[in-house]
Amino acid sequence: MATEETTLPTTEDEWRIRLDPDEFRVLRQAGTEPAWSGEYVSTKDEGMYRCRGCGTELYPSDTKFDSHCGWPSFDDAIPGAVKEIEDRSHGMTRVEIRCANCDGHLGHVFKGEGFTPKNTRHCVNSLSIRLDPK
Repeated sequence: MATEETTLPTTEDEWRIRLDPDEFRVLRQAGTEPAWSGEYVSTKDEGMYRCRGCGTELYPSDTKFDSHCGWPSFDDAIPGAVKEIEDRSHGMTRVEIRCANCDGHLGHVFKGEGFTPKNTRHCVNSLSIRLDPK
């Protein structure tokens, strides 16, 4: 699990310096970008998707698929790169996904929808990731 940034911020004020306001809202405050607004919703370029907060490799581009949900979708993450946490916000129970390295909010994971043979959809905010083209 390669990372670009070796020294992570230790306070939220340091994160505010590293990230722009929209990135901070999503990565550090578990916000969500509006559907269909993210730069990677329709991207089909090859490469590696990395955490925008710390540079950790999260998703190879060959795991990305079009789920028509309005956010980039991946059917699998690099083993150990993403952690799952129960999310009971907004009156529902979901599974939040976070970068295992910097604890940045990525989005949510849904299972059992039948989109791919792995039957898993990582629904990720474009503001949480950055594509490192092949």
